Amino acid sequence: MGTSADTSEFAVDAIRWWWQHPNRASFAREDKLLILCDAGGSNDYRRRLWKHQIQSVLADSLGLEVMVCHYPSGASKWNPIEHNLFSYISLNWAGEPLRSLSTMLNYLRGTKTDTGLKVEATLTQKQYEVGLKVKDQEMKELNFERRRICPQWNYVFQPRHLSSA
Repeated sequence: MGTSADTSEFAVDAIRWWWQHPNRASFAREDKLLILCDAGGSNDYRRRLWKHQIQSVLADSLGLEVMVCHYPSGASKWNPIEHNLFSYISLNWAGEPLRSLSTMLNYLRGTKTDTGLKVEATLTQKQYEVGLKVKDQEMKELNFERRRICPQWNYVFQPRHLSSA
C-alpha cells in the first residue's frame, strides 16, 4: 500500500518487495517468475514504463526470467488473485470506515481466506512520479520476446548481462 501514485514503478517495487520478503515461500531453483496481471492501470500491457521496470528492477537486478501474462480487458475476474483474495479483503472491511492508513493496513493484515492464505501488507511512503517517459532507444534495449499466443499480452524478459563501463 502506498501514499503516492499507482505507477508502474510502484507496481514493480511491490513485486520486488514480495520477492525479497524473508517469509515468502521459496523453492530450490528460483530463477523464473510468472506475473499474471490485468490489461490496464499501472501494469497495462501497452505501458512502456511497466516493461522497462520489469526489465531493470526484476529481470536485471534479481537475475530472473520474468514471464508476464495479461488478462484481456474485461476478463480480470478470472485472475486467481482477484477472484480468490480481493473478495475476502472486501468482506473483512465491509461497512467499516477506512479513515486512516493504519486502519486500512490492519484490515488488510487481518484478512485470511478459507484455504489458509493470510494477507501480508506494508506501507511505503516513497513518492512515485507520474508521467515518466521511456525513450525509444530504451525500449530497443529491453531483452524480451513476445509469446506466440496473444503476443501483445504475453511476453518474457531475460536478464541483460550489462557490463560495467
